[in-house]
Amino acid sequence: MWRRLSFFCPKSSLRLAKDGISCKEKNPFITFVLGGPGSGKGTQCEKIVENFGFTHLSAGDLLRKEISSNSENGAMILDTIKEGKIVPSNVTVILIKKAIESSKNYKFLIDGFPRSDENRIAFEQIIGVEPDIVLFFDCPEEEMVKRVLSRNQGRVDDNIETIKKRLQVFHSLNLPVINHYLERGKLHKINAVGTVEEIFENVRPIFAAYKKIMK
Repeated sequence: MWRRLSFFCPKSSLRLAKDGISCKEKNPFITFVLGGPGSGKGTQCEKIVENFGFTHLSAGDLLRKEISSNSENGAMILDTIKEGKIVPSNVTVILIKKAIESSKNYKFLIDGFPRSDENRIAFEQIIGVEPDIVLFFDCPEEEMVKRVLSRNQGRVDDNIETIKKRLQVFHSLNLPVINHYLERGKLHKINAVGTVEEIFENVRPIFAAYKKIMK
């Protein structure tokens, strides 16, 4: 049995009780969102946030923010990303943990993580919970390369050489994660080819089924 984190509600949600101030605590509802670069998982996260009220935490965005902050780990993270490699698990997990703890929400999409079994184990050890849902956006490699090269976001890792490295890393390291959560009965495989709306129509029923639990 996994220990569930609980969150203290913000001051605005505190209420008076007979024995003083009390607050209803909620367990976090965590969704891992997996898929290769260009699989469209970020776009689908936006739709999930809009329709189901989640907070979107992108592992990549958290790492890039750390780089721009000129922190001690920033240079190491930048070099690692440029090489298309995975940032040390504890570094990424601690950034995710800080983002969760600073949020007033209790529903989280963790996008682009875990990317390896080592990531997964580090998350469960440091955060102390398993995800409730794991989404895997399955997309052909040629389509992912085409999408990444056409999005023109000015990211340091959006070039053909780095994309190919990232895809090699993704395919070699992500399969054990996918298989683990498949065995745990938590994995939902989504066909990531089609329009944004077509893909989201495959995502919507998954969260609709959990709506009562998330309240």
